[in-house]
Amino acid sequence: MAGTFVHDIMKKNVISIDSSMTAQDAAKMMDDASIGAIVVLENGIAIGIVTERDLARRIVAKGKSLTTNVKEVMSSPLIVINPDETVWEAAQLMKTRKIHRMPAVKENRLVGIVTTSDMVRLCSIGSDSELRKITEQILLRMKPQ
Repeated sequence: MAGTFVHDIMKKNVISIDSSMTAQDAAKMMDDASIGAIVVLENGIAIGIVTERDLARRIVAKGKSLTTNVKEVMSSPLIVINPDETVWEAAQLMKTRKIHRMPAVKENRLVGIVTTSDMVRLCSIGSDSELRKITEQILLRMKPQ
């Protein structure tokens, strides 16, 4: 995982929404794309992210209108990563900041998004029998002699 880079595992087709749009627009776009978050852009620059949790907590729970602007609902400041950073660095940042999705930005341009699901997918590469053999070897070495 340490030698793998964010650009190797990130999704490159990122769904985004303009900051002038509404929470309902964001929810509809997320539903149409079957995703749990959408990146908010202002003048082409990523400034925030709206997640299903944001909609639940900041719209539904507060009884706000669905016409509320996404800028009022989004999580910001946006935590981003350069796609040339390692997956290990991304995982550490996501862990310390307690986030599950992180846009990849290069030269102020949104180029992808990496999620905890992408990390899990990377960790699960390989057949079960290969993983079982590795685990058995580790356990054998840990047993007191």
